[in-house]
This record gives sequence, structure tokens and C-alpha cells, in this order.
Amino acid sequence: MTMTIRILKLTIAAVGVLAIAAPVAARPQGYAVAVSAADLAQAGRDRASADEERAQEQRDRDREAQERAQEQKDRDREQRDRDREQKERDRDQETANYDRGRDALDQSQWDRAINAFNRVIEMKGSRADAAFYWKAYTQNKLGQRAEALGTIADLSKQYPRSRYIGDAKALEVEVRRDSGQPVRPENESDEDLKLYALNALQNSDDAIPLLQKILSGPSSPRLKERALFVLAQSNSVKAREVLVSIAKGNSTPDLQFKAIQYLGVHGGRESRAALADVYASTGDVDVKRRILRAFMVAGEKDRLMTAAQGEQNADLRSEAVRQLGVMGAHDELWTLYQKETSIDVKKQILQAMFVGGNATRLVDLAKTEQNVELRRLAVRNLGLIGSKRTGDALVEIYSADKDPEIRRAAINALFIQNNAESLVAIARKEQDATMKREIVQKLSLMRSKAATDYLLEILNK
Repeated sequence: MTMTIRILKLTIAAVGVLAIAAPVAARPQGYAVAVSAADLAQAGRDRASADEERAQEQRDRDREAQERAQEQKDRDREQRDRDREQKERDRDQETANYDRGRDALDQSQWDRAINAFNRVIEMKGSRADAAFYWKAYTQNKLGQRAEALGTIADLSKQYPRSRYIGDAKALEVEVRRDSGQPVRPENESDEDLKLYALNALQNSDDAIPLLQKILSGPSSPRLKERALFVLAQSNSVKAREVLVSIAKGNSTPDLQFKAIQYLGVHGGRESRAALADVYASTGDVDVKRRILRAFMVAGEKDRLMTAAQGEQNADLRSEAVRQLGVMGAHDELWTLYQKETSIDVKKQILQAMFVGGNATRLVDLAKTEQNVELRRLAVRNLGLIGSKRTGDALVEIYSADKDPEIRRAAINALFIQNNAESLVAIARKEQDATMKREIVQKLSLMRSKAATDYLLEILNK
């Protein structure tokens, strides 16, 4: 269509040129000047029109390019979200299998333990080296000495820098020592006696070398954790030094994580300061995450706030935010929300506000947040809180907000609250047939007298 218009304009211009070129004698007096001026003016308008069309086409192309770029950014963000969710699912599955193996080991269910550790090894995740070690430990308990040595060799070959190598070498010594002897089941009473003996060693500096020997040797997970617990319960400076050393990573990850937990639960000001030092010195995200959780248990709101504001890793900022939510740190979360630039972290703050029951801020953000995605999440979280106040706020948001997605979110939130009365009130006023149909659909799924009465009212019309 545009090309046709251009051809017509060029044709008209050509006719004007031919008219100018006609013999002067054939024209009325003064005609040449008049026609020439008109033609020049028309040619100028044609050029301006053509320039404007080209400019408009360029603007259209630029807009389309921007839209494509935005769509690609949205797809990339969605893919990152899916990848992160998959990674979290894998990590959760790995942890679940690993914990099942450890539980089975503590209950002397050796075959079940080996199966669980094999699944962890197959996933090749962050706990595969630990699974190799405990598989070898379990095989030794079953009297499978050759298999245990083979598993230790696999650990050394595949994970030569594993922090389980030291324990594996100690286990190897024990396995080779026992090789050739008749197979004997583990004597559970012996370990139980050791556990009872460990409980009597609290607050005894003389017992610390023995506890360290247990922690560094091929003892069962239950015995090692009990030894660590005894250290955590002790008021001894030496015991705390050993516990802090393990928390810094001078042992296996299992014991390190447990030491971090114990420092948060049982430690005083010095222990929490030690945790802060470990956090600042390590680059291990899992270790930092566990320290943040220990800060929550210890009531270290200020340290969590520091991490939420200054941590470069967005996942760790989100973890600090979650722990602040558990603590009900309303003012701190609001301060963080106002300063945060990451949409993903802001989502975590909104989730933390829900966990902490901060309906006031959620109502404010559901009404004023400029980002539609965040506003929709705030509305959803209001539905999860559930109260007359939040229900009234959702009705108000539905009436005031013009965005269809926000209005649908408000309907869903009221549905989650089982707030049939408010949904009926909205349905009575709603003029939009599509929105009214969605509300009625929600009411049809609710077991409520108000919903049933309204549905019967519709049927009787």
C-alpha cells in the first residue's frame, strides 16, 4: 500500500515537470510562475511525507526490536528461574536420600543405607563424596572388606580433595586390620556404652583429646555427633576452640554443619562472633546458608540484616531475608524492600513478610507497588494470611485496581481465604461478564452457605 502511494506521488510530480517543460506560448500569461511555485511546494510536501513514512517505519522496526529483546529477556529470566528451581529440587532430593542413608545407618539397616548412599553417588552432587565414605563404612559393618576398600579407592580417585579423605584413610586402616577375620556384626551394646560414657564427659578438659579422636576416626555418625554435642555443651574454652575449628571446616562437611548448628543453639556471644568470622572467611554457599540459619536460632537479627544488605550472592541475600521473616523482623524487611533492586530478592522479602504475618506492609504494597508481578504476589500473600482485615483489603484492591491480572489475583486470594461473603458481594456489583463468570466459578467450588445461596439465586432468575 505504501509503495502504491509513492508511485502515484512520483507520477503526479512527473506530470508537473512535463507541464513546466511545455512551450511557454501555449500557457496563459503568468502560468509558468504559478505552476512552478505550486509544483515546488507539492514536491516539498511529498518529500516531507516520504521522510515521515520512513521515520515511522524505522520507529516501528525499533519498537518491534525492543519488544523482541524484552521477550527474550523474559524467556531468559523464566529459564533461569526454572534452572534454579530444578537445582533446588535436585539438592533437596540429594539431601533427602543422604539423610535416609544416615538414618538407616544409625538403625543398623545396612542394606537400606547402602541403597540410599548409592542414589546420592549417582546424582554426583555436593554430597557424593560423603556418600562414598558412609557406603564404605556400611560395607565394613557388613563384613564386605574388599568392597569397602574398593569404595574408599573410588572416593580417593573421584574426589581427591574431599574433606572425607582423612576419615576414609582411618577407615581403610581399620578395614585392612580386620581383613581375614571372621565376619562379625556390630556390637550395638558397645556403642551404646560409649554413648553413655560420652554423656559423663561434659565439662571435662581431660576428655577433649578423646572426643577429638572419636571425631577424626572411623566412628559411626551417631557417635561422632554425640561427641560433638558433648563439646557444644561444655563450658570449657578448649572445647569451644575445637568446636569453632570444626565449624571453620577442619573436619568433614557433616560435622562442620553440625558444629555451626550447635554454635548457634548453645553458644554465647563468643560463639556467634566465631560464626560471623567463618561467614566472612568462607566462599562455600552451603556453609554460609547454614550460618544464616544459625543466626536466626541465636536471635542475631543485626547480623542477618548485614548479610541481607551486603551479601553479593542473591541466593544468600534471599536466605537472610527468609530468616528475618521467621524472626518477624518487620521494620528490617521494609527497609530492605525499599533498597533492594533485584526482583527475585523482593519476592523473597514479600514471602518473608507473609511468614512474619506483616499484613500491614503487604496491604500497602498490594495497593502501591508499581511492578505488576510484585503487586500480584503481595495480593496472593494476603490471601494466605487470612483475616477479616485482609479480606476487606482484597475487596478494596479488586474495586480500585484496573489491571485484570491483579483483580484475578484478588479473587483467587479471597477463594484461598474461603471468603465467600466477599466474593458474593463483588459478584453482585460486577458488570464485566467474564470476571463475574470467574467469580461464580470460584463460588461453585466453595462449601459455604453464602456461596450456595447466591448460586441458587442465580438459578432461580
